[in-house]
Amino acid sequence: MSTGIRNARTLFLEAVEHHPPEQWASFVDSACSADDELRRKVLQLLDAHATASSFMAVPAGGMPTLLSPMPAEGTVAPPIGAKIGRYKLLEQIGEGGMGIVYVAEQIEPVRRKVAIKIIKPGMDSREVISRFEIERQALAIMDHQNIARVLDAGTTEAGRPYFVMELVRGMPITDYCDKAKLTVRQRLELFVTVCQAVQHAHLKGIIHRDLKPGNVMVTLHDGTPVVKVIDFGVAKAMNQQFSQHSVYTAFSQIIGTPLYMSPEQAEMSGLDIDTRSDVYSLGVLLYELLTGQTPFDRESFRKAGIDEMRRMIREDEPARPSRRLNTLGAQAISTLSQQRGIDERRLKQALRSELDWIVMKAIEKDRTRRYESASAFAADVQRYLNDESVQACPPSTVYRLRKFGRKHKVTVFTTGLVVVALLVGTAVAMRQAIDARAARQRADEHAARAETSFRKSLEAVDRMLTRVGDKRLAGIPQAEPIRQELFQDALEFYNVFLADHADDPQLRLEVARVWSRRADLHGFLGQHSESQQSRQTALTLLHTLHDERPDDTDLLETLAEVTAAFGDVEFWSLHQAGTAERAFHQAIGYRRELARRFPDNTEHRLAVASIEASLGSLYEFTGRYSDAERTLQSAVDVQTSLLT
Repeated sequence: MSTGIRNARTLFLEAVEHHPPEQWASFVDSACSADDELRRKVLQLLDAHATASSFMAVPAGGMPTLLSPMPAEGTVAPPIGAKIGRYKLLEQIGEGGMGIVYVAEQIEPVRRKVAIKIIKPGMDSREVISRFEIERQALAIMDHQNIARVLDAGTTEAGRPYFVMELVRGMPITDYCDKAKLTVRQRLELFVTVCQAVQHAHLKGIIHRDLKPGNVMVTLHDGTPVVKVIDFGVAKAMNQQFSQHSVYTAFSQIIGTPLYMSPEQAEMSGLDIDTRSDVYSLGVLLYELLTGQTPFDRESFRKAGIDEMRRMIREDEPARPSRRLNTLGAQAISTLSQQRGIDERRLKQALRSELDWIVMKAIEKDRTRRYESASAFAADVQRYLNDESVQACPPSTVYRLRKFGRKHKVTVFTTGLVVVALLVGTAVAMRQAIDARAARQRADEHAARAETSFRKSLEAVDRMLTRVGDKRLAGIPQAEPIRQELFQDALEFYNVFLADHADDPQLRLEVARVWSRRADLHGFLGQHSESQQSRQTALTLLHTLHDERPDDTDLLETLAEVTAAFGDVEFWSLHQAGTAERAFHQAIGYRRELARRFPDNTEHRLAVASIEASLGSLYEFTGRYSDAERTLQSAVDVQTSLLT
């Protein structure tokens, strides 16, 4: 079979199995991209499928016959009001790739509303019927309160299989959570029940393979939200047969919805699909519940061809949930915050660290690094809810550098080896620091030597961090993710230092400086509130030291720098004019004292002018125009005097 025909068949099957007819045109446009010939072939197949009772009964272009003719009376869907066995069709409520779903009234032995799924006209290929049978049998063997139950099954007079399910009146889980304005905690609690339902399916030998919001419905029972996992139409059986005909997933055939599809599903290789593929999809679902976005941008997927979509799923690393929020516009983040009943700042804080780690572990491209099961995923979420330590943790720096090198080896050479050298240097420095700390703990007799090594490592981390933080590197997009991760690693290293030296009277100034560096790191990461908390700790230590040693010039200069930085963040980032003004006045006082002590050092006078410029901007911002004019003029006078 030619490649073009095989691809056309693959896209045709994906369209009819995973998209309603009204979406076929847009799907084909997206999947075929600039390949007009492929688009023409797929549209021909879809047109034939929609208008004829059989699809390609006579082979064309070497393709085998896929569908056998239907009886004449079976070429149209049953009309509303028709009776199928003991069920009367009342309303069509859905249409998928294989079947049409109706609300029906069961007439006997009890009267009740049910959902009935009937195989679609023209979809009686052996493959489709086998998949339909798998869905019916899969649902029949499962008994879980969060999975839609099968009540009955049979065949219509036209010979079309159907099965009857409990009627689930609800909405997709993402829509329900947003409409009900569930908090992050409430969303997580609901998500745990989804994982438990999927775990039940796995224990019954079923992999869903198409978990997404539309297949995870929420209905209300006495006002309480109840999850119902539905649509096992592309489910895969593990180690057992559910029908007389096994289903072979064709080579190069994609099964699932791309935005929620695991890399191994997108790979279409000899790698068998196991339960960890559903874990990945659950991770995408949790990502969306938390951020309102999927890991990969919907619009980018819509515009990309099918091969590009597969590449993105396999290779591109999505942003962590907390970082994804930073890419949203003001209106979008405001809407998200309202839907979760939390302000923007607290929402970002809630997603950082543990929730970031949990989600990213679930959507790891390497399935051996994911949660081993849906129940393990649920257990880690529950640990988070219980304020217990989670099992998920960030991947090591070495692992991230290895991935970075594999993915960007061409870019590394074109942008210069200096980038990798800086990043690796920082990682090595941190490793030296950790090794030194371990050595100090292992042997007291080597304490002095370990302390010296630890201090040198601290200096190395500071130097490397300064270089990695260079704004010029921020202009290299490929380096940005690893820079951010290294900032986080450095932050953890500083926390280790503080834990080991918090009470050392000989190192109090160094401890204060580390708190200041920690504040700078939070600033790099956009965590301004955390930055100020660290900087306030540094200031408290510095003020105490200054009271004890008022003549220590080095200490006074550090105090001036940290105080001015505190004022800048309070004003420019947090818009707290009152505290910023007080900080600026204090910093100006410290710098003037330094200028008095060192009249020949112009650095301190320039620093006074710089802080006065910030203070003048603050006055202008708050409407104190005469104060602004006076302060800004003072700054100009200082700078003019230094230039003449």
